[in-house]
This record gives sequence, C-alpha cells and structure tokens, in this order.
Amino acid sequence: MLRPPYQSYDRLYVYHLDKAEISTIDDPDLIGIWIEDETAVLFFHRAKDSLVAELCSRHECKVVYQADLDYCDWEAGQFISSFTVGGITVSPVWEKGPADIRLDPSVIFGSGFHPTTRACLETVITYLQSPEAAIKTMLDLGTGTGLLSIAAARFGAEKITAVDNNPLACEVARANCRLNGVDDRIEVTERDLRKDKPQTNGYNLVVANLYRGLLEQLIQTPSFWEGDIYILSGFIQSMEADLLAELPARQIRFLDRKQNDRWCIWVLGNRKVVG
Repeated sequence: MLRPPYQSYDRLYVYHLDKAEISTIDDPDLIGIWIEDETAVLFFHRAKDSLVAELCSRHECKVVYQADLDYCDWEAGQFISSFTVGGITVSPVWEKGPADIRLDPSVIFGSGFHPTTRACLETVITYLQSPEAAIKTMLDLGTGTGLLSIAAARFGAEKITAVDNNPLACEVARANCRLNGVDDRIEVTERDLRKDKPQTNGYNLVVANLYRGLLEQLIQTPSFWEGDIYILSGFIQSMEADLLAELPARQIRFLDRKQNDRWCIWVLGNRKVVG
C-alpha cells in the first residue's frame, strides 16, 4: 500500500522467496508482502538487494525470482486511472477530482480494469439498485482490493463479509474500506476457501470472482447454495460447459449471463428464494 512519502506507484521491485515465514519488515520503501502457497513475494518502491539478502540469511531461504517492473506491467499493461460504471466513478488515490470510490489498488487484483472485475461491479450495482432483489447482505469471495464490497455498501448493503486468502489483500481491502468510510458495514476475513468452505446462509447476494478450479470446488459443495442470488465469474467461454454440468440444476436457475471480452459472468438464483 501507499505510505508517505509515496503518493503513487512507479517501479515495482519484486523478490519472490521460497519461504512464507518472513519477519515484519520495517522499511519505508516496502509496498507489501504477498504470502501464498508457502512462499513470500516482497514488493518495494526501490531495489532492496542487500535487505533481501540479509532476510534470506536470517530465515534460511533464497530468492527464486526477482524483477524490476513498471507498475503498468504488473497491471497487465493497464494504466490505472478513473473510470465510471453503473453511475459511479472509481478513482485511484493519486488522482484528484470528484469520485464516489477512492481506491489504493496496491499490487492486489481488483482495480476495476480486468473484464471480470468490471462486469461484476456493474452487475453488483444493478442488483443493489433493484427493489425486487432487496439486497441487504452480501458475501464477497475473493475480495481483492475490496472494490465490490465498497460499491455494495455505497448502494445500501447493510452487512457485507469480504473474504480473501491473501493477507496483503485483506490489509489493502480494510484500508480501502476505511478510506471510503464503510468499514463499519464490511468485515474483511482472511480464509483459504480451498480448505474452509464459506457459509452462504443468510446472504442475499454471493459474489465469487475466482479461478475455475476453486469455482468448481464451491459449486460442488451443497452448503454453498444456501444464499439467494449468486454472481459467478473468473472463467472463459470454453470453460462454461464443464461448470454448467456441476450446477445443482433443480435448485439453481439462470437469471442472466454476460460476457466481457472472452470472460463470462453468470447470475444465478436459488429457486427456493428467487421464483
């Protein structure tokens, strides 16, 4: 995340270590530490070869990958700037001017520029604005920056649970919730959905913008289908047939299907609730 004196992202100095247990780093150039699958990825604003070498010596680990990237390259070539969707304007913290949502995207998925995030955002807003849907509670699986949860709070959701397995994503999402003054309605929770399946009972809207393998696991879990309305994304058209075959057809019905670029989004309703 951005900390003084930094007000935006320019270069990213990335160090991928083969060990996750890294002590707290007190360095003004640190952006964050991404922990995943027993590894740690360190992000800095400046090169930190000496610091990282000392960490590796102390923790008996090694650098398996190192890179010096332009921030746009990390964001798949996208220049992160303000955009408007569903009647709201989302702006990165380094841009001035009016905005409905301010976001520090850090190095976390969910800046709003990936087709799945953009489509999910638009769909979340549509259902929050629908009186018939009566969305008051939302479960956001794979929250990333927290953008979808923040938008839901902006449009009247009263209780939101935002889940991610990445500690840095949770840290960034909490900071963005505070920045937008909605942290009283959003609980950010760190959870590995591969091992700890979510409880959807009591949620009017469940959003899961995840990768195919994890979506398959959730779809195959009966307790996943206890919510009211579902927005699923993170898969391309060629994957739809396999995912469709896993759906509990007697319990779930299609409400909508969209496509942004080659990425798909499904809106599903629980037949017990949505007739």
